[in-house]
Amino acid sequence: MEWVSSLARKTQTTRSVWQARADPRRRTASIGIYSHKKDGWGIIHDQPILLKERQAGAAIEGAVRQSATQDVAQLAVDTHGYTDFAIAAAKLLRFDLCPVLEHMRDRHLHVPIGHMVPEEVTFATVGDIDMEKIESVYDELLRVAASIHTGRCTAVQALQRFGAAARGQDVYDGGVQLGRLLRSLFLIDYFTNPVFRRELRHALNRGEAVHVLYRAVHTGKVPTELAKRQESMAAVSSSLSLLTNALMAWNTMHMQAAVERIESVTGEKLLPDDLRRIAPTNTEGINLRGTFDFPLAEYVARILPSIVAAVTSVRKAANG
Repeated sequence: MEWVSSLARKTQTTRSVWQARADPRRRTASIGIYSHKKDGWGIIHDQPILLKERQAGAAIEGAVRQSATQDVAQLAVDTHGYTDFAIAAAKLLRFDLCPVLEHMRDRHLHVPIGHMVPEEVTFATVGDIDMEKIESVYDELLRVAASIHTGRCTAVQALQRFGAAARGQDVYDGGVQLGRLLRSLFLIDYFTNPVFRRELRHALNRGEAVHVLYRAVHTGKVPTELAKRQESMAAVSSSLSLLTNALMAWNTMHMQAAVERIESVTGEKLLPDDLRRIAPTNTEGINLRGTFDFPLAEYVARILPSIVAAVTSVRKAANG
């Protein structure tokens, strides 16, 4: 059972690209890259997204499609990465969507209609959960979750279908009711369990630290010819994640060597809880502006085995 965090970062491009949206902070034309990071560092999934849209679908999609771990228990997101319907969908997909909520209006506790609550928390409690409505659409909610899990549709498509425009539909309203109830349970843990709250914040801070490394790896704009198509933009996103993971792996290797030297000199074992607080995101001593030369011709048979086999068979047929 481990934490996974997911956050979006902005990558600048030209205004002529249809996917470009204005970055509200830098006021430049940008495309979003949404990435998921493991509790032990490392980027396990990435995808290009449109800015200024709810990111809950991308958050769930990455958690479902990643293959680095089969034991995602909690997915830490910021305010942009959740909706009440998304919290319900994530729970049906067997993990918890844990948002850090920005607005006080999102921090009220929603309880079933007629449920008795202690007088001390009545000011922060809203009794508006209709359990019968949730029960009546529960099978339909399971079908939505099954469609996401099996790949019949993406989580992004499902969350767009059941966004705010679907208000008034039974499935959407029931999913929102279930999501509010689950969000209330999450808030109780968040405010009463300091260890849980600290781990959630720590997971998001790790994601922000990786974004600093992202920005060190890539500066400038994504070229127009790469940003126009979804496939090429996905390749840009994956390339940045690969280089970032390579840098963290290189730092981790040297950090491990330093730990072994310290332990051999002092004769004392360093505590794992202390080591997990050290980030492998340092860029000192790394040349980030060099030129990479990949001898692809030497490995073409491993990269494109089917094409090589087809070309070989054609040549044999031509030679008789």
